Amino acid sequence: MRILLITASALALTACASAAPGSADGEPVKWGPAARIARAAPPPHMPADLSPAGVRAADDHLALEEVEGAEAMAFVAAENERSLAALTGDRRYEPFRQQAEAILTATDRIPGPSFLGEGIGNFWQDAANPKGVWRRTTLESYRSATPRWETMLDIDALSRAEGKDWVWKGADCLAPDETRCLVSLSDGGKDAVVVREFDTSTGLWVEDGFILPEGKHRLEWLDRDTLLVATDFGPNTLTESGYPFIVKSLKRGQTLAQATEVYRGDIGDGGYGVSPSVYRDGAGAVQAVLISRPLDTFRGETWELVDGQPVKLRLPERVNVRGVTGGLLIFSIDEDWRLFPDRPMHKAGSLLAYRLPELGDRTDAFLIDGTATVFEPGDRQSLEEVAVLEDRIVATLYDNVRGRLVQFVPGERPANVPNRPRLTIKTWDQSAIPIPDNVAVHLGDRSRSSGRIFYSVDGFLTPSTLSLADTRAGTTAVLRQAPARFDASTHVVEQFEATSSDGTKIPYFVVRPKDLVMDGRAPTIIYGYGGFQVSKPPIYIPEMGKLWLENGGVYVNANIRGGGEFGPAWHQAVLKENRQLAFDDYAAVARDLQARGVTSPRRTGIYGRSNGGVLTSVAMTQHPELINAAVIESPLIDMLRYHELPAGASWIGEYGDPRIPEEAAYIARYSAYQHLRPDTEYPRVYITTNTRDDRVHPGHARKFAARLAGQGHDHLYYEETSGGHSNDADPVANARRWARHYVYLAQQLMD
Repeated sequence: MRILLITASALALTACASAAPGSADGEPVKWGPAARIARAAPPPHMPADLSPAGVRAADDHLALEEVEGAEAMAFVAAENERSLAALTGDRRYEPFRQQAEAILTATDRIPGPSFLGEGIGNFWQDAANPKGVWRRTTLESYRSATPRWETMLDIDALSRAEGKDWVWKGADCLAPDETRCLVSLSDGGKDAVVVREFDTSTGLWVEDGFILPEGKHRLEWLDRDTLLVATDFGPNTLTESGYPFIVKSLKRGQTLAQATEVYRGDIGDGGYGVSPSVYRDGAGAVQAVLISRPLDTFRGETWELVDGQPVKLRLPERVNVRGVTGGLLIFSIDEDWRLFPDRPMHKAGSLLAYRLPELGDRTDAFLIDGTATVFEPGDRQSLEEVAVLEDRIVATLYDNVRGRLVQFVPGERPANVPNRPRLTIKTWDQSAIPIPDNVAVHLGDRSRSSGRIFYSVDGFLTPSTLSLADTRAGTTAVLRQAPARFDASTHVVEQFEATSSDGTKIPYFVVRPKDLVMDGRAPTIIYGYGGFQVSKPPIYIPEMGKLWLENGGVYVNANIRGGGEFGPAWHQAVLKENRQLAFDDYAAVARDLQARGVTSPRRTGIYGRSNGGVLTSVAMTQHPELINAAVIESPLIDMLRYHELPAGASWIGEYGDPRIPEEAAYIARYSAYQHLRPDTEYPRVYITTNTRDDRVHPGHARKFAARLAGQGHDHLYYEETSGGHSNDADPVANARRWARHYVYLAQQLMD
């Protein structure tokens, strides 16, 4: 499968002491609320009974979990009115909104390219087309200063014609000609989509085309008249997270009820649902059909469909399949693993290449020890994105959170095995594709048939540059360079390390004015995520630069544990019962910044969304003394009930299962919703979410705001009614969102 474009689809402190940057003798200094809270009475809303029934009984805001319930919507309306008055009534709001909208709708943005048949496809949004248009041009035209675009599908016009709030969620086109495409449309920005078949050669919906009703589908083209589909097939066909566990073959003209089952997991499976993948060569011929069955958020099984029958592959449970080339399955592993006891042990984070027959049947293939390793990471190094082409692999690597772009080309040499004189083995020769220093690098779309791949680089103060690499010719060419959206000449970027509670060094980037006086008076935002092995390298954030840096602010990117900056171990160090360490890392960064004189508690704010909402809500409740602002967006907060709110149960592998007593106990030590106290002084925080968010339930944010209000704490709460979790429905609406964020942060940290 090749996705032409998906607009941002990934996603999930009390009893433990923490550590200051260090004492005079170099040992970590214990700090934090542990001793204080140990002596205090339990928070008033902490359930004495941590069973699901006990947690439910102690919750006084359950009605706010009903997404469009009368009480919930009345609460939202009242909170929105109060918060909008405070934010949009600020003198800075309208300038901020205009500046953000100019950035997000600028016509000189880089149009993100995808290979589409013999040409280039692009999905484009601007002020005239806020819902967007799907369009195409030739590669030659795209290279020019003024490409000639042909519109294939106008989402604004489609929304008006059908009376829907359609949001583009991507198109999957059948190789090699890529004229038949499965277009995904979301009503209001939800993850759940409607799928329709579109013909790019006619510019029309296919008359007898595939149509799937709204759902969280997993689907692939098998051939022109057959799809592999995992979806809601009726009662008892979804897991408790609301994701599918059955894959069926759907023929053109069939209904979902008529589809033929080809694989079945189990209703008790975790993660994001069973998913089929069809791997093709450059000519479009099928090389392999694989099915991923998730057991929890990170563990799963991998199956191959062989002659229509599923065969379980001998792969580790923590694996990421990257592609197929020349009969080799290319995959990375998130745990140490060996195929058989007599084979080499591969290090977690490595990129490997094994023959598919060997993974299914040991007697059908033969490898020599060590030849399956394409790449093995060193210390403070990680493998990020991987593109498998016809005759090579291109990958992005990070060394201490600084990007590199490399390619691996297969070779071979004699194996020198007794009695097998003709045996040769694979080798992988690594070479660098030149990019600037100290940047993030991102892989774009690729063409297997031509060996070309788009890639881009950017940094905190460096706008994105888009290039095209021809890997077979060994050439690269810059295609586009985004214009600067703010004055970066006033700021510099530095990287420091803080020392966490267990002595681990936590890197973070500081973007600050060059002439900053280290007197603790700089208004500073600390961004953090720390989960799901998602890395946060340096990236260009134009609206942040314009609305924050240009006004003298400092921006900090904290690479705390839970991310993937240093490979799987960096993520796995804070899973489940060790989650407190991620919160300690974040607090350590704040303290380190304040110890350096960059900022002070009065001028420190934090921002996080989704899983970052867990982080920021916990930081607020554990360390209110460290901050004066918090933007808590699209958050998980009630961690004792998160599994009850769709699609929370899919993240049990990250946080643990509150239904298990010992796991509920460690979650209860930090879950911010239960830890709010009426007698604690919190900063005025800003909580915001989206009614149409079907990934992280809006009930988390609503209930947190309601409990703050009930305890008499000043706060702001705003709920957008469309856009979904990704906030990608409308750039004009997104400009209002960023204006609200930065007005609030300016009020708290600059005024």
